[in-house]
Amino acid sequence: MSAPRGLGGRAPTARALALRTQAPIESGPLRLEERAAPEPAAGEILVRVSACGICRTDLHVVEGDLPLVKSPIVPGHQVVGRVERSGPGASRFEPGERVGIAWLRRTCGACAFCVSGRENLCEESEFTGWHADGGFADYALVPEAFAYRIPPVFLDADAAPLLCAGIIGYRALKRSEVAPGGRLGIYGFGSSAHVTLQVARARGCEVFVCTREPSHRELARKLGAAWVGDLHHAMPAKMDGTIVFAPIGDLVPRALENLARGGTLALAGIYMTPVPALDYERHLFYERSVRSVTANTRADGEELLAEAARIPIRPETTAFPLEEANRALTLLKQGGFTGSGVLLTG
Repeated sequence: MSAPRGLGGRAPTARALALRTQAPIESGPLRLEERAAPEPAAGEILVRVSACGICRTDLHVVEGDLPLVKSPIVPGHQVVGRVERSGPGASRFEPGERVGIAWLRRTCGACAFCVSGRENLCEESEFTGWHADGGFADYALVPEAFAYRIPPVFLDADAAPLLCAGIIGYRALKRSEVAPGGRLGIYGFGSSAHVTLQVARARGCEVFVCTREPSHRELARKLGAAWVGDLHHAMPAKMDGTIVFAPIGDLVPRALENLARGGTLALAGIYMTPVPALDYERHLFYERSVRSVTANTRADGEELLAEAARIPIRPETTAFPLEEANRALTLLKQGGFTGSGVLLTG
């Protein structure tokens, strides 16, 4: 099936923010382009984007912390919109249904990781806004098998941050192995952390937060953190599990020192500055564990959306017009807003 057609049978023009050359975000490397709406291939759906969350991973792609694997590329992987049209063989969604597009976009489906429930580790996986154009645009494509139905309790702008910040934070919380009612430590308090804190609090956990920005500390208190301090402060108790959201390797030994015996440290970022040398007895002995978090499975996404709807999660969002993506990402880099930033196409 072809893409929607405008007057005279031509595909409508659509806006997209494209990255051709990686550069500091302050230089405005995302350029607004007019292009024809894309056409869904077999098994794909075409989504008319209404909201797209901004993420530190977008910043890593733009600035070169992650390699540019496709040029030009349209970033954005926290996409909410409505199905415009389906490609051949795609029948999971009806036109007009509200769906979400997340980071994980495609896997092989046949390797040992995929068949054992660990598709996030598939060596042939592809990701939205990195390997294929994402949601900083009026339209986005996604294989229908990797799209999510959005619970009706959420507005579009509130749902968008759940599709990466929420999902990755949810997986990091699972990897930290903090039981309901336990103590969770968090380093860095951006989009993902402020959603994760709400999930943990709903499970009865005590949450301790270290973060740099005073406004982020204020939000952590507002959302129910038991204790809040700066990044260099020692937490006043030992944690059952800790998540490092900030991409700062120097935090790893500090977080390990604050872990209780048998505790687990989860590293939630796709990128991190070098980790200093660890001392075995000081940082790792007494069965302390360190785990990384790599993307997510679709099951993680479905579980997070269901739990977020039950609670319900209420993301703190700051909205920007689509055209202001460079400014929004600059503010993200500077810690210039709390919670989640969301680009709106309307």
